[in-house]
Amino acid sequence: MEDKKIDQLVNDVLNRIKESEAEAKSKERESVENNSKTEGGESKMNLASEVTEFVGTAIGNTIGLVIANVDPELRKLMGLDENLRSIGIFGGRTGAGPQIYAADEAVKASNTEIVKIELPRDTEGGAGHGSLIIFGAKEVSDARRAVQVALDDLNRTFGDVYANQAGHLEFQYTARASKALNKAFNAPEGKAFGITVGAPAGIGVIMADVAVKAATVDVIGYSSPSEGTSFSNEVILQFSGDSGAVRQAIIAAREVGIKLLGSLGDKPESTTKPYI
Repeated sequence: MEDKKIDQLVNDVLNRIKESEAEAKSKERESVENNSKTEGGESKMNLASEVTEFVGTAIGNTIGLVIANVDPELRKLMGLDENLRSIGIFGGRTGAGPQIYAADEAVKASNTEIVKIELPRDTEGGAGHGSLIIFGAKEVSDARRAVQVALDDLNRTFGDVYANQAGHLEFQYTARASKALNKAFNAPEGKAFGITVGAPAGIGVIMADVAVKAATVDVIGYSSPSEGTSFSNEVILQFSGDSGAVRQAIIAAREVGIKLLGSLGDKPESTTKPYI
């Protein structure tokens, strides 16, 4: 009789342990699902498994998508080469430079081409652009990799984007420009390349002048509200040259730009963490 009581006690303890473990696992699953919720209420985990075209999202309301086999009629309308069966779609509502520089790194890391780069007037009502970038690839795995690399790099490329209630400043740098920067800005491939962006546009003009006076660089382009932008209230200077000179030009322009934009409101703060 005593042995039966002991066995019953042991079983009760074991059952309580199992119930506790099951409850802990249930809470863990619930926590993971809650942490991965998108703004629309559906989890990214579920979306990725249910929508094969979905790759992910990132800062700047940026979304990454793929199409494994583009419809032939759509391919013609988009001007795609027949060999590029798959495309990667990478675009956001806020930011053009960060997405383009991230796409430039993605091209280096994948077997893809840059098909198109467009800069819609957006920034969710702000002074600048949004972006739409299309990667072309023969295999969907390559298109997906390019999009994922670009999404992962956005946290870095948003590091030298500064903003306050009056506008924004943007500075981007690479030691070796590739296909995306060539497509967007005519950047010489393989050379250091930088841009300065000032919004409102008047600040961009001052920053452009400071940049070219601060170092010996080759000016590749100058975009203003009616020339080279989608009528956005910004000026964009694009320049190439020696790596040290390009960085020096950016740093000088950044110092002045932050002071000028700060005169219109709060001190402009980095979106993530500066990298230049």
